[in-house]
Amino acid sequence: MINDLLADIATSPWALPLLFGLVLGDAFLVVIPGETAVTAFAALSVLHGEPPLAAVVTVAAFAAFTGDAVCYFVGRTIDIDRWRWARSTRVQAARRWARRRLHRSTAAIVFTARFIPFARIVVNLTAGAERMRAPRYLALCALAAGAWALYQSFIGAAVARMLPDAPVAAVLISVGVALLFGLVLDLVLAKRVTPDPEV
Repeated sequence: MINDLLADIATSPWALPLLFGLVLGDAFLVVIPGETAVTAFAALSVLHGEPPLAAVVTVAAFAAFTGDAVCYFVGRTIDIDRWRWARSTRVQAARRWARRRLHRSTAAIVFTARFIPFARIVVNLTAGAERMRAPRYLALCALAAGAWALYQSFIGAAVARMLPDAPVAAVLISVGVALLFGLVLDLVLAKRVTPDPEV
């Protein structure tokens, strides 16, 4: 029954729009499971042939880029200090850190932050508020979104190829592996996305 449900989801005409919506929403709200959605759909692609894996990567990358670009333009056009959450001590410290890193090593921080939910929101909003040059910044966002989509999709596809006869297990394990890799990546990159003590 669960196998049939997964097959229905994979072959549904709403599969890719759903993926787009989840990844786009993840750019603004860290509770939305954008990463796990990409991994799960990549696994379903390998298991059922739908949606096409190339489409999963493309839609995920485009949705991630769109979300990052919207955050950038929100920061550029709206005074985010009007929001109470943006005035909290933690967010203010993160924004000061992001401001320094963006001016020091824009490409490195854009790529690093794309893989860490809270960090990418802060970096994109701060980049907009700092009036970073849109063509260069958005080009970096596009490259980072593509790398992120490939990474998430690779995990789902790899696990599904190892477990072709167990679709439910393949999807669940691929999501678990993606979450574990994400946790490890967060720990490895923690020093790059943690404000310095003096801020």
